[in-house]
Amino acid sequence: MNSPTQNLLIDARGLHTYYGQSHVLRGIDFRVGRGETIGLMGRNGMGKSTLLKTLMGLVKPRGGKVHVTGRDMTGCAPYEIAQLGIAYVPEGRGIFPNLSVVENLRMAARPGTRGQRDWTYERVLETFPRLAERLSHGGQQLSGGEQQMLTIGRALMTNPDVLILDEATEGLAPLIARDIWRICALIRETGISSVIVDKNWKHVTQLTDRNVILVKGEIVYEGTSTDLQSKPGLLSQHLGV
Repeated sequence: MNSPTQNLLIDARGLHTYYGQSHVLRGIDFRVGRGETIGLMGRNGMGKSTLLKTLMGLVKPRGGKVHVTGRDMTGCAPYEIAQLGIAYVPEGRGIFPNLSVVENLRMAARPGTRGQRDWTYERVLETFPRLAERLSHGGQQLSGGEQQMLTIGRALMTNPDVLILDEATEGLAPLIARDIWRICALIRETGISSVIVDKNWKHVTQLTDRNVILVKGEIVYEGTSTDLQSKPGLLSQHLGV
């Protein structure tokens, strides 16, 4: 019989992560299934970015395990985790400012873990027509919204199985934010799993299958979008709605 864990692309158990003496994650269990879209929510400083960085190997946990596609990747380098099909769009975007749009995209191009090449250079430019108009521009010449599009496009060029998106629309103009949500919906339709962090819970829950709320490094809620939308008291308490 197939184990239910075989469809888990990320399976983290009992994560305890510290910054110095500060105990940030306190026994977190977090999983991402194939084709699943998850919203990771909570106020600032509750551990969301730390959880993502721990999953990506950017921060090493002092306790717990991170399995990626069934392999124990706890403490492994970020590039090793990325090679297993996990793409990360960090808060702050992390594009190369001295490289052009073309160079930022082409440097990331590779087939996915199953040899898939669904996301080509041409498809990324079709999806982000604003980037197609700025191919020769350096990363530092782009607006915040264009930088976010470039970062997502670059991540898609790796043909990932999971896309992790930290602060999807932070600081973006409403029109640009709407475009980012359109892209997130498109990514979901293509079958790529996603983990989305964003303060706009209404937009997040329109896309997600499941949502997790963190408070002071602990999970206080996990459930479907329909269930979360039916709990105004919980939303008000933990998300400030």
